[in-house]
Amino acid sequence: MNKYIIILIMAMLPLFGFSQEKVEGVVLDSEGANALGLSGASVYWQDSQTGVVTNFDGEFSIPYTKEFNTLIISYVGFQSDTLTINEPKTIRIALKSSNELDEVVVQQERDAIQKTYFSPQNVITVNSAELLKAACCNLAESFETNPAIDVNLSDGLTGTKQIEMLGLTSPYLLITQENIPMVRGASQAYGLTFTPGTWIESIQITKGAGSVVNGYESISGQINTELVKPLTDKAVFVNGYANQNGRYELNTHFNRKLTDKWSTGLYIHGNKRTQKEDNNNDGFLDAPLADQLNVMNRWQYQDAEKGWVSFFNVRFLNDEKQVGQVDFNPDTDKFTTNAWGSEIDTRRFDTSLKLGYVFPELPFQSLGFQTSYSLHKQDSYFGFRTYDINHESLYSNLIFNSIIGDTRNKFKTGITFAYDGYDEMVSSTDYSRVDRSVGAFMEYSYENLEKVSLTAGLRVDNHNRLGTFVTPRFHIRYTPWEKGSLRGSFGRGKRAANIFAENQQLFGSTRTINIASSDGEVYGLEPEDAWNYGVSFLQGFNFLNKKGDITLDYYITDFKNQVIVDWENPQEVSFYNLDGDSSAKSFQVEVNYELLSRLNLRTSYKFYDVSTDYNSGNLQKPLLAQHRFFVNLGYETEAKENGSQWKFDYTLHRVGEKRLPDTNSNPEQYQLREYSSPYSLMNAQITKVFSKNVEVYLGGENLSEVQQDNPVLGANDPFGPNFDTTIVFAPIMGRMFYAGFRFKI
Repeated sequence: MNKYIIILIMAMLPLFGFSQEKVEGVVLDSEGANALGLSGASVYWQDSQTGVVTNFDGEFSIPYTKEFNTLIISYVGFQSDTLTINEPKTIRIALKSSNELDEVVVQQERDAIQKTYFSPQNVITVNSAELLKAACCNLAESFETNPAIDVNLSDGLTGTKQIEMLGLTSPYLLITQENIPMVRGASQAYGLTFTPGTWIESIQITKGAGSVVNGYESISGQINTELVKPLTDKAVFVNGYANQNGRYELNTHFNRKLTDKWSTGLYIHGNKRTQKEDNNNDGFLDAPLADQLNVMNRWQYQDAEKGWVSFFNVRFLNDEKQVGQVDFNPDTDKFTTNAWGSEIDTRRFDTSLKLGYVFPELPFQSLGFQTSYSLHKQDSYFGFRTYDINHESLYSNLIFNSIIGDTRNKFKTGITFAYDGYDEMVSSTDYSRVDRSVGAFMEYSYENLEKVSLTAGLRVDNHNRLGTFVTPRFHIRYTPWEKGSLRGSFGRGKRAANIFAENQQLFGSTRTINIASSDGEVYGLEPEDAWNYGVSFLQGFNFLNKKGDITLDYYITDFKNQVIVDWENPQEVSFYNLDGDSSAKSFQVEVNYELLSRLNLRTSYKFYDVSTDYNSGNLQKPLLAQHRFFVNLGYETEAKENGSQWKFDYTLHRVGEKRLPDTNSNPEQYQLREYSSPYSLMNAQITKVFSKNVEVYLGGENLSEVQQDNPVLGANDPFGPNFDTTIVFAPIMGRMFYAGFRFKI
């Protein structure tokens, strides 16, 4: 019933009136008639909550009221511009490139997390200023200060952080890099750790159904990462990090502008952990021994006169992990009962190309082409079990953008081709397969910034295993009054579950693997199919002359088919298709408020109702807290003329009780209670900025010293029938301190 009410509300929204005066224009990268539009530039009224972001062609349209007359335009790497506007008009702004980043600091302070009032989609943009509030060593660790994403440990061995949104884990998210699918297939378990934090320029988090342009796999939302650009990144950047548990990292960026059109960047990341930690004295490493080398070469080309822009990336990664018992030595103990251990070795090569052309005489019309290739190889063993997977992937997307009549009516259309070849071995069983798909899409957008904006998309895909299917998605935004934005959305998502790559924690146990085949095309299982419905309301306000906003979200994900991962029998893990109901309901309220000058509060409460019909009955999702509370406080001293200042950040996560998988059939010493205890997790960081070139930071994680007592069941007998590392409901590592530096010129 809830979903029909939501659809009815969204269907009625366009009936409300919509006319208003506005300021329209285009933001360009230089003077001249053939300058190139800047996509993603911020345009906002000073001292207001009213702002927009330019589209792919650099165009914008922002409501005009007599209350505000100072319009600010900013873009990373360019000097900000301030205009006095006294009437609705059409304007053309050419920003000047800048090697000084004074303006960038201003933009980051204002828009560390940006919520747009005018987009039909519920998108949260996280920029580099927010990422610097924590160590943020990789993408998986980039969400600790953001309540939109939940971060948990996936198991008791690897220390890998798993993200969740709307109560669903990352396989149900479409994770892209510059709108090209990136973390999927073989990379699902560890792929988030393969993007270093310093490479990230911004992150766009879309709740609910995403755009049909980016494919059909998104079910609960999309996370898109924008990488730093060689043209606008610092010429030299060096970041060092170390923590008390023996983890060391070094990041270096080297960028150079070769000609007026060509720029290139070389980005090198390395991390290493050789120190053995066993704080709970169970004989198992609390965090893996690790060694990673990650190198990317990035090229940027732009010809403003002819309307061309392009990015080309080449990357190589080598990642090695050793987990298991403290005394495990791979040279002598591998595949023996001397000690239980595991090694996970990953080698990855990927390359991507983005090519865009803006028609010089028709700046609202453009053509884009995206393509990528990756080869991901993982060789691993867990005790006596081996798991090897090679995943070769090819993806291409051709997109044409134009208008219908005027710039309020826009459309995108194009075709997509994808190929995935899996060479997968689980012990001695071969699960190799090839997936191929081709699809076409059409997306229409209507923009009337005062009252209504909407996006309606449809794509049709033919997949050799999923068949031919249609993916509709719809988003609408209605502004009932000033600084208010009501959104609604619905859409379908479909995907093939890679059950072993997505659930590698199962190998860290003696559970038997049971696949209940339904004669499906993927592991004998049918593909997953779900609909997502949601409403969201954003309201800006001023209280005691300080700005703030409040957001309320409610989303429902309703599975028509799902691959159930059943952990309820402690002696096995079962995979089977849904027979009954499965849904994820998510409610969130979030408040952002400037308590004092330069002291900002962000707080939220989330409630999840995620239930599934298992073979044993309808149960709440295990290891998911139904109640979560979040607080973040950030304070910065006023920056001096040379850029020096102090920055302070504190984050509290209050995590409610979690239902634990049933262990009653275990011997008494290996049984767990039905629910875990709630706990509070605190993180903090202090940053001293000495100048625009040098800063150092000191931080602590898990300052409340929360630790799970028994993350490894049967640790005293790892080759026995009750060994299990999959039931992790709280941190394993205790209090941890870290320090680092950043140098840039």
